[in-house]
Amino acid sequence: MQLNVIDHPLVAHKLTMLRDTDTSSPTFRLLTEELVTLLAYEATREVRVAPVTVHTPVAPADGVHLAHPAPLVVPILRAGLGMLEGMRRLLPTAEVGFLGLVRDERTLLATTYAERLPDDLSGRQCFVLDPMLATGGTLSSAIHYLAERHAADVTAICLLAAPEGLALVERESDELKIPLSVVTASVDERLNDVGYIVPGLGDAGDRLYGVAGS
Repeated sequence: MQLNVIDHPLVAHKLTMLRDTDTSSPTFRLLTEELVTLLAYEATREVRVAPVTVHTPVAPADGVHLAHPAPLVVPILRAGLGMLEGMRRLLPTAEVGFLGLVRDERTLLATTYAERLPDDLSGRQCFVLDPMLATGGTLSSAIHYLAERHAADVTAICLLAAPEGLALVERESDELKIPLSVVTASVDERLNDVGYIVPGLGDAGDRLYGVAGS
């Protein structure tokens, strides 16, 4: 597993604002989109391209365009949806699949309640969007889905990560023998006794969308 913690003043600034409990949901959503675009810039550094020649107003010019098959972006429902627009700003031609995974608050294990992915991902580069890599259970389940469909490699974009979650997904990717990269704005101190990242930023889904019924 390759870990890339982005060290950039704008990333640190936006993450600090996301952590602040006084940041409102609308501002939190906007900051998340902006931060994801910055993280995605680094996450797509190894995206596959093919050579192409175009004609400028002056002369032919050699360049590149995204290779086929197109990358697949996979937000983890529901909080990953808040990251999708920031990713699509950078990769507007990418296809989008969805995984609905929910964590049991007692066991901290993730179970699947929805899935919309191609059956065959052979040769596809996949970008998983999951704000919080906490216990690692959600991302591990996503890696399983993508590996079973023969994805070429997986890059996870996370706002925050915990050491415990990183250790789990590294073991998982090694066992499945699928190349995995994790791109994040910070590796925080630890998990608390209920599986939340410390110091973290709280529940990303609730801060993005509010608590239904509250």
